[in-house]
Amino acid sequence: MNDFNTIELERDAQGIATLWLNRPDKNNAFNAAMIAELLQAIDQVQSDDSLRFLVLRGRGRHFSAGADLAWMQASAELDYNANLSDARELAQLMASLSQLRLPTLAVVHGAAYGGALGLVSCCDMAIGAEEAQFCLSEVRIGLIPAVVSPFVVQAIGARATRRYALTAERFDGRTARELGLLAECYPAESLDQALQGWVDNMLLNSPAAMRATKLLMLEVKQGEVSTPLRRYTEAAIARIRVSPEGQEGLKAFLEKRKPVWQA
Repeated sequence: MNDFNTIELERDAQGIATLWLNRPDKNNAFNAAMIAELLQAIDQVQSDDSLRFLVLRGRGRHFSAGADLAWMQASAELDYNANLSDARELAQLMASLSQLRLPTLAVVHGAAYGGALGLVSCCDMAIGAEEAQFCLSEVRIGLIPAVVSPFVVQAIGARATRRYALTAERFDGRTARELGLLAECYPAESLDQALQGWVDNMLLNSPAAMRATKLLMLEVKQGEVSTPLRRYTEAAIARIRVSPEGQEGLKAFLEKRKPVWQA
């Protein structure tokens, strides 16, 4: 574990990294320090070949209440260029999480407002409590969900994003599942148990194949077929077939045994 002030990064023997938002006294609200530390943690996870996937969670009562009030007050006193620098840091965080080569799973309880909804949208998958509350609340205070908007559109679609960005309506975990923001939702008291089921399922998969699949999905994007994309996919499957884990997986299947990564 590394020494951070606003987050915690845990790694276990199975190759699971858990990144905790850890300002529970501030409902895990973002500030410049948290954004910087999240970027550092994601860089560490990116470079650690022993890891299989990343779980993103929040300590305390909420996943994250969005932007920290003191940070917003300080931002209001900055000039355009200083605000642009702040925005670029947040945008880099969203892009880094979205493009992380490991699979990512957000686990949401309590509130996920503003930029926190962006973090959830940047993850490959998300589960949450039925009672969780989501909101793009920026217009209520005269702002816009600017840097998170592309990722929210990817997660729930353009039409739904327009609605929730313009109305600042709150919606719960069930609605988030209907929109596609959450893959599944559960009663709050069952969330940890449900997470364990997701973890157990992911541990059945080849770590190298999951990383390759993540890169594949980033390249495929919305699935518009082009000649360069066809060539990329052809090379991708050829590479994985001749890789050590690809060979092991095929042999294990044919020999009716478990592959080594399930040991």
